[in-house]
Amino acid sequence: MKSLVFEKFGGPEVLHYKEIPDPTIKENEILVRMKAIGLNFADVYRRKGNYHLAGEPPYILGYEGAGIVEQVGEDVTNVKVGDHIGFADVPFANAELVAVPMNKAIPIPSEISFETASSILLQGLTAHYLTKDSYRIKEGDFVLVHAAAGGVGQLLVQITKLLGGKVIGLTSSKEKAEVSKTVGADFVFLYDEPWQEKVKEVTNNVGADVVYESVGSTLEESFKATRIGGTVVFYGMAGGDPAPVDPRMLMDTSRTLTGGDLWNVLTSFEERAIRSKQLFEWIIAGKLKVQAPVSFRLKDGTEAHILLESRKSTGKILLIP
Repeated sequence: MKSLVFEKFGGPEVLHYKEIPDPTIKENEILVRMKAIGLNFADVYRRKGNYHLAGEPPYILGYEGAGIVEQVGEDVTNVKVGDHIGFADVPFANAELVAVPMNKAIPIPSEISFETASSILLQGLTAHYLTKDSYRIKEGDFVLVHAAAGGVGQLLVQITKLLGGKVIGLTSSKEKAEVSKTVGADFVFLYDEPWQEKVKEVTNNVGADVVYESVGSTLEESFKATRIGGTVVFYGMAGGDPAPVDPRMLMDTSRTLTGGDLWNVLTSFEERAIRSKQLFEWIIAGKLKVQAPVSFRLKDGTEAHILLESRKSTGKILLIP
């Protein structure tokens, strides 16, 4: 099979397209012929060597995608050849064929395309647990969303609105601000503005009930924009490491700092199936809009990585075998 691989850590130029052996499935796995593969910043971090990678080169990136079942293991009973499945946390996805553990195979309804499934699963399941588990959005909540035009950001905006919250988005440009408004943000401010003050203004000088913090370096400012007794959910650090948090500040203001990681939530097939089913139902009903992805051939993965790192894209980037 063909795969996008790299032999050493580095920039996008280390990626190359080559023939490697087909995977051999175990009794509890299925073999999936990939139709679309999601590209994520985690792939960039792994390519650079920021995340630990087990084994020896050639390394294969990719954890998210969708395709058609080509073969099933002896112990697999809930999936058959020809089924459409997706996954959010299976390694070595940047290839024509992927071995997928049975408990990580997410059924894809006929109304959902491979491209949509590969655009929504990782980021959609992240937005789902952030709004349902890390902090349960309530009717009337003021919700501050960092990077509100990004993949997770756009979904946080829409799900918050579905749950009755009011969204304050933060973006780095006027163009991205328009994207955030298009998906439903009630207010959008730019990072180069005094946004903490503006958040206070639109919340009657109270502050946000919850802040979804994915930048990292803005954590201290996020607390300043949070109401007394409010919550900051820290789930990413795309802009750099956060400053240490003084627990005395949390005590004095009754604020909460909580962390979020998808892998602590997707602990069973049932968790994957129930959460993805709701995402798919929202999409089919037209309640959740998924921006059209930008697609590259798998062999052109270098160009896809360059675009992702440029931070000029607002929607999902896909690799197509």
